[in-house]
Amino acid sequence: MTADLAMMPAWQLVKLYKARKASPVEAARAAIARIEAFNPQLNAFQHLDPDGALRAARASEKRWKKGGKRLSDIDGVPITIKDMVLTKGLPTRMGSLATEADGPWTVDSPVGQHLRQAGTVLLGKTTSPEYGWKGVTDSALFGTTHNPWKIGCTPGGSSGGGVAAEAVGMGNLAVGTDGAGSVRIPCSFTGLFGLKPTQARVPLYPPSAQGTLSHIGPMTRTVRDAALMMNVMARPDPRDPYGRPDDEEDYLKGFDKGVKNLRIAYSPNLGFVEKEKIDRDVAQAVENAGKVFRTLGAKVVEDSPDLMGLDPRRILNAHWQSNVAILVKTFSPEKRALMDPGLLKAAEHGANLGQETVVTAIHQRQQVAAIMNAFMAKYDLLLTPTMPMTAFAVNENAAWDGDGVDIGWTPFTLTFNLTRQPAATIPCGLDREGLPIGLQIVAGHARDALVLRAAAAYERVRPIPAPPMAHQI
Repeated sequence: MTADLAMMPAWQLVKLYKARKASPVEAARAAIARIEAFNPQLNAFQHLDPDGALRAARASEKRWKKGGKRLSDIDGVPITIKDMVLTKGLPTRMGSLATEADGPWTVDSPVGQHLRQAGTVLLGKTTSPEYGWKGVTDSALFGTTHNPWKIGCTPGGSSGGGVAAEAVGMGNLAVGTDGAGSVRIPCSFTGLFGLKPTQARVPLYPPSAQGTLSHIGPMTRTVRDAALMMNVMARPDPRDPYGRPDDEEDYLKGFDKGVKNLRIAYSPNLGFVEKEKIDRDVAQAVENAGKVFRTLGAKVVEDSPDLMGLDPRRILNAHWQSNVAILVKTFSPEKRALMDPGLLKAAEHGANLGQETVVTAIHQRQQVAAIMNAFMAKYDLLLTPTMPMTAFAVNENAAWDGDGVDIGWTPFTLTFNLTRQPAATIPCGLDREGLPIGLQIVAGHARDALVLRAAAAYERVRPIPAPPMAHQI
């Protein structure tokens, strides 16, 4: 029973709690058992807190026994939080040797606070590359994280530890961050559902070095679980200056309505990604996913936005490289000597961009956002590949033998960090090597619930499979 609890969706787990057929303590112990079994191979955690998790689970168990006293619909559910998210009482090292090991860790981020108030059971903090600088997960501080679908492949990044844990039941829910795709890249590579919400829908504090490019969102094994997480995470906090103070949306409202008669654009290349850069298995799987939406009653047409010669890859590169140049400047020369050479190279690029390049990128970001707003006015949803490729070998900084300084190898995800729109990924097949392929589902601003609703409709006919490794216990 314990192994089943570890792989059980959160929404099913809480049903068992309510019926007194399982307890939060049993679920926490099941997750801890899986951590003991799988973490030595996957290296998904930078810090574990089994004692704290069991204390939280026992407190939740008492609430469930009282009936009606639970703190939320995910009270007692085991969860992990990415290293980049400030968490009271647990180290937030940003994957960096340049940070202080001793903290103090006395403040919760809004997400940490909301999840704690919701009664979730925090198992620990998951790995990230240094300051989330690349779309894979390795660091000099915590080593290399592996993909549960294939040891030796990257789980993607920068939220790679969270997905590696989630995929095999080392936690029933996971929190990631996303500045150019860092929720959607790893979810695509490991066959999970991940949502990058509308920017500031989930409040972010402390402010990210990547400013309004940064988002924080759920990574789950079912779409309903992500909606449950959003009902907790996406609540206002005055520390995020961009948030909506009156945001009380219920992400489960209309969740089961399906996609009948919705207007959906299917874009195989988003109007700018070169066809030869998109793996043929990826292209075929995403095209097939579009056909599934048509069978579900949606009005699907092939269409792409006209970006008028603007390239989101160049715009994003200018933003993130200049941002990281400012970040690295805050460290002493002695601390910089401890940092990832790739991160330092990106900072050097950013420092040499020049004012005209950076300001032009700011203006072009606004242009792309306006173009996408106009495009989405014609459609309810947009479908694209999540990634042009599937998972590649560990310890490479990027796909296509890139150095990671150019983040352009993830063009479909980064575009929607620029525009701040909600964008999710859901698995839509496997490639010829048996590795997961992701479908990206995008909507207009603040239509996050519609993204979840559409993903749920797809999931009902194409359930999310677990990696074979998850059954080896």
